[in-house]
Amino acid sequence: MQAMLEQRIQQHFIDSADLNYHAAQILSKPLAAAVQAILACVTSGGKVLACGNGSSAASAQLFAGQFVGRFERDRPELGAVALTTDTTVLTSLAGEGDGQHLFAKQVRALGQAGDVLLVLSATGQHANVLAAMAVAHERDMTVVALTGAGGGKVTAALRDTDVHVCVPHERPARIHEVHLLALHCISDGVDTQLLGDQEQTT
Repeated sequence: MQAMLEQRIQQHFIDSADLNYHAAQILSKPLAAAVQAILACVTSGGKVLACGNGSSAASAQLFAGQFVGRFERDRPELGAVALTTDTTVLTSLAGEGDGQHLFAKQVRALGQAGDVLLVLSATGQHANVLAAMAVAHERDMTVVALTGAGGGKVTAALRDTDVHVCVPHERPARIHEVHLLALHCISDGVDTQLLGDQEQTT
């Protein structure tokens, strides 16, 4: 029993490593485009609004924290807001039966032309994410979408000026793992563009 459990655990690591290696070649171009879109936004005084559901909500919050604070080195603060954190707003909207517009109303209230909406959705099917994208487009915002499993309905909702980072996998756990790495790549890419390359110390 113990040996079977250990083998199963090892397989998770192997599968994740295989996907990361495969995804690196596929996602490097859209991730570079995401860095450029977000960099253009924040250097023009704009901000990133990030949203997602469940595990993706946690990733959105992590990104906002690293953007306002720091990723791996000190730099000036950058504007980012996770739309998943204000419990008063979220429970007010949910209490009114407006769960589908949980993020859209916040984008309408906070978003401006030139801002970026960062959406995270493993399936690309969440109605509240799609509604937020529609409002972002009304506001002349760029959408950076991190998805998986083919991108779902998010794919069809994207414009040519948006950026789609679609993880080539069906399993949500693997997709979320790559999303986290993708967010680290974006944070590192923005820092490198702003501050220059720096030798990483271990």
